[in-house]
Amino acid sequence: MLETSARLLRLLSLLQAHREWSGGELAERLGVTARTVRRDVDRLRELGYPVHASPGTGGGYQLGAGAELPPLLLDDEEAVAVAVGLRAAAGQGVEGSGRAPYGPWRSWSRCCRAGSGAGSGR
Repeated sequence: MLETSARLLRLLSLLQAHREWSGGELAERLGVTARTVRRDVDRLRELGYPVHASPGTGGGYQLGAGAELPPLLLDDEEAVAVAVGLRAAAGQGVEGSGRAPYGPWRSWSRCCRAGSGAGSGR
């Protein structure tokens, strides 16, 4: 079983990846009980994430639109794809965007320098 913080991040990632999940599906994916899923959803709500629940047999959980973006959770291949796209946009420019692509590329480069190297030019 995952530790609580890791499980919350995994739950958040699952909610981002799929439109709606049943409690049973989430419990199975996380290796916990449906009760633990309910408690974890409550924890996410306490942290400000808008997780909506629909009751009944056809119901489930989904991440609603909110004022704050959830953490961006990427695997290594996705991180490389994002880095390549940002670098291309910053290097070649995007018509009509002015200097807009440079900010995200700089932010990405800074956050990845200490990591695996994706986006750091290595």
